[in-house]
Amino acid sequence: MDDAGDVVFRALLDAGRSGRPVALATVVDTRGSVPRHPGSRMLVDPAGALVGTIGGGCGEAEVIEAAEEVLRTGVARLVRVALTDSTESWSPAVCGGVMTIFVEPVVATAP
Repeated sequence: MDDAGDVVFRALLDAGRSGRPVALATVVDTRGSVPRHPGSRMLVDPAGALVGTIGGGCGEAEVIEAAEEVLRTGVARLVRVALTDSTESWSPAVCGGVMTIFVEPVVATAP
């Protein structure tokens, strides 16, 4: 496990020990040029605190919004993030690829 994965794993364990719910976002598929690859993870807690990253920028903001919804509803979902330049975009994405991120609620308790 790399250092970033280790940090997310420790934060997930800490959340479990304290009984705090978190949303775990995992990049599960990519196409084209993207900032992060399958297996990259990010934790989002109900207060909006983040551990790890799935790439930053507008795409990560979309995933954070989805994570907040997942925490409210308890229902996992897939989020497709298109990192392509769009005429509607206020911040052009330069990567040009597409990522699919699985966002799931995690409420773990330590034994």
